[in-house]
Amino acid sequence: MNSLSRDLLKSNGLIAVLFVGAMSLAACAVPGTEAVEEQPPATAISTDNLAPVKASSEVISDAVVVPSQYASLSLPTAGIVAELWVAEGERVEAGDVLVQLNAARQIAVVSQAEASFKSVEARLAELKAGARPQEIAVAQAVVDAALAHQARLEAGARLEAITSAEAALAGAQSSLQKLNEGPGRSEIVAAQAEVDSADAARQQAQAAYDRVSQAADIALRPESLQLQQATNAYNAALARLKALNQRVTAADIAGARAQVKQARSQLDALVADAHPADLAAAQAEVERVQAQLDLLLAGARSETLAAAEADVASAAAALEQARAALSDMQLVAPFAGTIAQLEVKVGEQVVPGVAAIQLADLSTWQIETDDLTELDVVEIAAGDSARISFDAIPDLTITGSVIRVKDIGESKLGDITYTVVVAPDSFDKRLRWNMTAVVTID
Repeated sequence: MNSLSRDLLKSNGLIAVLFVGAMSLAACAVPGTEAVEEQPPATAISTDNLAPVKASSEVISDAVVVPSQYASLSLPTAGIVAELWVAEGERVEAGDVLVQLNAARQIAVVSQAEASFKSVEARLAELKAGARPQEIAVAQAVVDAALAHQARLEAGARLEAITSAEAALAGAQSSLQKLNEGPGRSEIVAAQAEVDSADAARQQAQAAYDRVSQAADIALRPESLQLQQATNAYNAALARLKALNQRVTAADIAGARAQVKQARSQLDALVADAHPADLAAAQAEVERVQAQLDLLLAGARSETLAAAEADVASAAAALEQARAALSDMQLVAPFAGTIAQLEVKVGEQVVPGVAAIQLADLSTWQIETDDLTELDVVEIAAGDSARISFDAIPDLTITGSVIRVKDIGESKLGDITYTVVVAPDSFDKRLRWNMTAVVTID
């Protein structure tokens, strides 16, 4: 009942009293056994001097008991419930996992996203770090070898190489002549001496080669060529000695002629100038290996680094998205409270947006009205005192104060009603969620 209705009832009661009094006066004028005396006409009762009826300063409303903080919790995505980590009536803390959906697919997506992120991140780190010292050293050695080869082509053969080639040619020619003349005792002795001399030269060339064998360009160094030539000379001398000790055949003569031809070709190649095409090829090789070295020293281009950084950012975003999708497979308590109601079970399919858990902080309560009309609510403001009684606990009446009047009303049974929130000054352990109450607001 609102205040306007109660004021109307009080006014109607006063009118009824006045009406009953007038009727009593009229009843006294009914004729009886005694002579009826003429009565003066009845005078109307004046209400001008009556005290005005004051409307009550109290507003009375039905209300319900609700927790000071509560929420209907739902999952943002569909899925099958794999684990329930709470039970009804259990106390939880903010951040506790309440419900876990089956998330095998989401876990796999997160693992894949993490691997992709690590890959592009490592690539970016490699680009920023540049070439390793060992890689630069190898590239520098290749450049040096190419430069040396070019220099040899430009300078021509060395004198000692030409001398060695001339000696090889002379030896080959002598061997051929001896085969044609046939061996003699003195020739065999001379051939043995030639073998010994060639062997000594070979050993000397081997020692020189061993001293530089660890160089990166060993194949291009003159010591390598000298060793090869000395070895060839030794083998040739040894072959001539063997030939002297054996019967000369047409094949032996043909072989000696071939050695002469080979020795002459080697000498001609050393004496002749380098071919222009060879010089051009050597120059091109120097430029190629030098460019590779310059690239290693310069490091990655800014455009390459920018593209790698963009790949890292994209992979990081994909990873965060995958983790968010995995996080959506859990329902987490947003605040500390008690599980008031559990709406799901293990193995059930949940629907996004449908309440799965009712969570409330049952340590404190507040009272919310549900029938204050727009005519009543204009008289109420935050801070007004109130008295609260409870239908289920008749012996309990507690005081409180209005803490909030909701700004928007809702249509209910043809009226616009507003919710007023009252904070009790004390609490009783018998109070339960949605218990009905009566609030009297001063």
